[in-house]
Amino acid sequence: MELTQLRYFLEVAESQHITRSAEKLHIAQPALSQAIHRLEKDMGVPLFVSRGRNIVLTEYGKYLRDRLAPLLASLDEIPPRLRAMAQVEGHTIHLNVLAATALVTEAIIAYREQHNDVHFQMMQNTEEDLYDICVTTRLFYQAPENGTDNRFVCGEQIYLAVPKTHPFASLSSVSLSQAAEEGFISLMGSRQLRWICDRYCTHAGFVPRIVFESDSPAAVQNMIAANMGIGFWPEFTWGQVDSTRVTLLPITNPICRRDLLIDRKPDRDNRAADDFYGFLIRYFSAARGRQG
Repeated sequence: MELTQLRYFLEVAESQHITRSAEKLHIAQPALSQAIHRLEKDMGVPLFVSRGRNIVLTEYGKYLRDRLAPLLASLDEIPPRLRAMAQVEGHTIHLNVLAATALVTEAIIAYREQHNDVHFQMMQNTEEDLYDICVTTRLFYQAPENGTDNRFVCGEQIYLAVPKTHPFASLSSVSLSQAAEEGFISLMGSRQLRWICDRYCTHAGFVPRIVFESDSPAAVQNMIAANMGIGFWPEFTWGQVDSTRVTLLPITNPICRRDLLIDRKPDRDNRAADDFYGFLIRYFSAARGRQG
């Protein structure tokens, strides 16, 4: 039993005339008759009986028609649905953003102003592997790695942010060990930047005393500005600081920097993702240039 035979059967069941069905199907009448006979042989029951010059369905034929028609209709819907899915997928960019979330969000907004037919799906999952582009970070002093066509690497200095009224605010720079007794406003421990900053504190000889932590960089910024404590501030991914309320101090020991990595997964064929990857690199470079 073949799909073509079933389609032929439904056409004949509708017209109940071999010659007219053969003309509509653009095949020879004997070929259509043979296809119907083979189907009846496969089924083991007669599907049609002759009545004058026409043929009519048997009870078996009616049963097969009623069960088969919706199934083939569903099959016919699959190709256009798949094409529609491919079209949507071709305009959907899957992002896994584990660092610089605010800057990536700004880039998406800017990109959508020029490409409103492109859709984004953004997640934050260290275990997820199904993405087009991943933005992550690492310690700056890890082994250097040359950039490739599928990876963009840029360094970012990490400052110590202190309220304008803090004694440190009058300094031009600070050694991180000087902040050992201070209360820190910090990101949650699950965030990569938090892990990096904790490592720098360990290198300076202390464990930071966390007085407030949040999953939101904006909340951390606001709490520092409200004189609730001090904290770390990435050079450009968190944007401009409110200089009337917060002072950013370069950290001289250890040198606190991190690498930002933008990876384009090479096995994901998506032209929209290729274009946004280039846009995202330019956006990060421009943001770093403005801050510099």
